Amino acid sequence: MKQIHRDLYTATATPRLLDVPELPCLMFDGSGAPSDESYLDAVAALYGVAYAVRAELKPVVTYSVAPLEGLWDGDPGDLSAMRWTALIPQPAQVTAEIVERAVETVRRKRPGTRLDGLRLGTMNEGRSAQILHVGPFSEEPATVKTLMEFITGQGLALTGRHHEIYLSDFRRTALEKQRTIIRYPVG
Repeated sequence: MKQIHRDLYTATATPRLLDVPELPCLMFDGSGAPSDESYLDAVAALYGVAYAVRAELKPVVTYSVAPLEGLWDGDPGDLSAMRWTALIPQPAQVTAEIVERAVETVRRKRPGTRLDGLRLGTMNEGRSAQILHVGPFSEEPATVKTLMEFITGQGLALTGRHHEIYLSDFRRTALEKQRTIIRYPVG
């Protein structure tokens, strides 16, 4: 995915506009803080199925699994009340049947993985504004403020959810080096 849609995974501290194409995605909806077990279970399920899909598609297309992404709603001051959709974009060749087989592969190889609720959906953001945030999640408000000033300065308004693309593995990367793209659909 990163090879095909390079501009979706490239950002700097300077906000910019881009057009996001309609993308098939493995998706998992939930609520609560990103540190909650339900979110961590969703992430494990998404990655397990994404790698199983890639293995099945290997004879047809070779690609790297895209980074984890998250769509967020709610008050960032009350993480327990947040609503989220964790997702991993997929190549156009992915079908519901391939995902079903991948889910069964994960069920067989990793019994106990929470797979109920995982679905193949479509993300359709269209015109969007994005910026790169470097540092811990707790410092995102300043970056979001810069992005919001850019959006209003362009005469645009938000048309969708807060979107984060995790370029760093937050479990393994030092807080000050974490890289996250923040994106909002606009119109």
